Amino acid sequence: MTPKLVALDIDGTLLKWVEGLGMSYEQVTPAVHDAVRRVLDAGAHVVLSSGRSAANMVTVADQLDLHGHGEKIWIVASNGAVVLRYPPIEVVHEVTFDARAAVAAVLKEHPEALVAVEERGVGYLVSAPFPDGELGGTSTVAEVADMVAEPVSRVIIRDPNATAEDFVQLSGRLGLHGTDYVVGWTAWLDLAPVGVSKASGLEYVAGQLGVDRADVLAIGDGRNDIEMLQWAGRGVAMGQSVDEVKAVADDVTASVEDDGAAVELGRWFPAPGSGGMGA
Repeated sequence: MTPKLVALDIDGTLLKWVEGLGMSYEQVTPAVHDAVRRVLDAGAHVVLSSGRSAANMVTVADQLDLHGHGEKIWIVASNGAVVLRYPPIEVVHEVTFDARAAVAAVLKEHPEALVAVEERGVGYLVSAPFPDGELGGTSTVAEVADMVAEPVSRVIIRDPNATAEDFVQLSGRLGLHGTDYVVGWTAWLDLAPVGVSKASGLEYVAGQLGVDRADVLAIGDGRNDIEMLQWAGRGVAMGQSVDEVKAVADDVTASVEDDGAAVELGRWFPAPGSGGMGA
């Protein structure tokens, strides 16, 4: 396998987590930057694929200089619900859904939970302020009923007083019929349109580029990366991933603290004189 498209999660894959907080250090390490540069120089496509909003992903694209070859790049945002080209931000594909019933069901059991709905290109509408650094962009307080009155591409539900396991059990108990969901590291629940995931977003991009999924290398660390790792020809979990993510991966690389993404990319796109390990 020689990857023709490399799909990269951001938080916990390209960027290190700030210990104890639901946010990342917004700085790409030199090792990761150089590894991504080798991918681009080899003529392969690099596609950022994240649960972040589009506006919070382009800063990482700029740090990596993904558009340094003069081409508009592809980005999969909002866990696959939004696909865009950049620069500038141009949304080319978006999937929305009616989130009212699902949000009401979750809030019935977690009435103190925070709710956020993405305002594409701007930031988020929020029921109350989220912990500092968790959302990024601009947040505007609004009533939940108004936030979900029209179809949306993504809803975030966050309970600082609960755990990720609480939300895993909640999701299974509710069924969340008609809505797909992912649970993050903390008590963070992403609601999305049925069938929409990073995998569906990448499938759209691969189709536009004429790349077969067998030629895709994907690297990620979270529960929202599971479908992407399963879909790609080679799916690699970061070393610090939870067991259910590692279980679906073809391989596990080093942790984000040890630049695991750069280690995996080095197998296929080695630095001069280092050789490559291959498959």
